[in-house]
Amino acid sequence: MSEKPLLLTPGPLSTSKNVKHSMLNDWGSRDPAFTVLTKNVRNNLLKISKAPESYTCVPFQGSGTYGIEAAFSTFTSPSSKVLVLTNGAYGKRACTILALLRRPYIELEFKENEAVDPIIVENFISKNSDLSHVFMVHCETTTGILNPLISISNLVKSANLVFIVDAMSSFGGIPIDFSFTNIDVLISSSNKCLEGVPGIFFVLAQKSLIKKSIGNSQSLSLDISSQWSEFETSGQWRFTPPTHVVAALNEALNELDKEGGVAGRFARYQDNCNILVNGMRKLGFRTLLHDNIQAPIIVTFYDDFKPNYSFKNFYSDLQKHGFTIYPGKLTNNMTFRVGCIGNIQRKDMHMFVSTVEKITK
Repeated sequence: MSEKPLLLTPGPLSTSKNVKHSMLNDWGSRDPAFTVLTKNVRNNLLKISKAPESYTCVPFQGSGTYGIEAAFSTFTSPSSKVLVLTNGAYGKRACTILALLRRPYIELEFKENEAVDPIIVENFISKNSDLSHVFMVHCETTTGILNPLISISNLVKSANLVFIVDAMSSFGGIPIDFSFTNIDVLISSSNKCLEGVPGIFFVLAQKSLIKKSIGNSQSLSLDISSQWSEFETSGQWRFTPPTHVVAALNEALNELDKEGGVAGRFARYQDNCNILVNGMRKLGFRTLLHDNIQAPIIVTFYDDFKPNYSFKNFYSDLQKHGFTIYPGKLTNNMTFRVGCIGNIQRKDMHMFVSTVEKITK
């Protein structure tokens, strides 16, 4: 293995030595060099998404959930009505945020082991003419399911609605091309497929939408329009930036480019996923999802391997061997999850499967 422990989780993730090393320097938050660093990060995030000139990137301090709250607070209003497509915990969390913000919404729920169905969504939109926005989680890490981004984006565009996408667990690891995918607002973070460290979320959004949303936010610190205005005028963060996290993300983006961009990283993640799924199935573990909707991000396994099987002991034994996995988050089934992302190579995945075989025997 490359380093211990290896985090086979949906994030935070195992990071490279170079990413860790990039945080050894201290940066002044108003220093011109740090302003340039921030500009590089913003430009590179737009570049890997192939976003047209009409889009901008607005980074913030905080986790991905902060980003969802910032987006809803900024881009919706009390007169909006958001259609939330849910098939897991993170779609449900979006509903909780909208309720706390007192933004009108309606939930269209799908099963946890089934992808969002574009036909059902299209029919629902046609019967609800008062909708203004649609929200969807691209990769729902409750299970690891991949929802149909392009299909949903096309029908949202046809209905002239605003499309907000939670791409927390897909951006940087699964190709998302803004040049032909109708996404008005995308939220992601530094510590997942980009393989940076926790501490930054960012929003990719239409500049025109940001301008129209001035004054909507009910938050001082999570106001995307105000943050964007400051970056456009001074190039600086409004409040104390996580300087070391920005430096780490800058290095992580350089490493992504060296790997062959998003396509190269996707290929490695898919390889990791194939090794994991095939190996675990041979050992008798069952996957929750069908292969055709399984994202190469995190895999959910049923927690029913043996009658005397204990996840607590399994988790502990894996940690002793240098692996950290994730408990399940389903409401209806006992499960656990194993991530395929981060600074994880195919040899690490083979070693994980061999370790599982040793422990279960």
